[in-house]
Amino acid sequence: MTELDVAEMQRRLARFAAARDWEQYHTPKNLVAALSVEASELLEIFQWLTPEQSARVMEDPDSAHRVSDEVADVLAYLLQFCEVLGIDPLVALADKMDRNEVRYPPKRPAVGRDSS
Repeated sequence: MTELDVAEMQRRLARFAAARDWEQYHTPKNLVAALSVEASELLEIFQWLTPEQSARVMEDPDSAHRVSDEVADVLAYLLQFCEVLGIDPLVALADKMDRNEVRYPPKRPAVGRDSS
């Protein structure tokens, strides 16, 4: 299997849109709206499941296929959104994680507290 990378997938998505003359619709506003719709479609699969059912959703081939398709749709629109705005999604994620690691340090046991 060929290793996939974000930049190549973004180029493939751009070629797909260009071949259909869809770039005119791929404005940041339209892409983020489509991203929201697709995320909602992913949520819809889980809406009425119990926590236990949601943890097993990938065990059923039909629901697994639906979840995978919606994840693909969410990721496709997110990658296209990033491409249009010139955001490297992996750099954005790494930067956010750097900030979160400072903002939310790991929990450490309180010093001097009796654990009994």
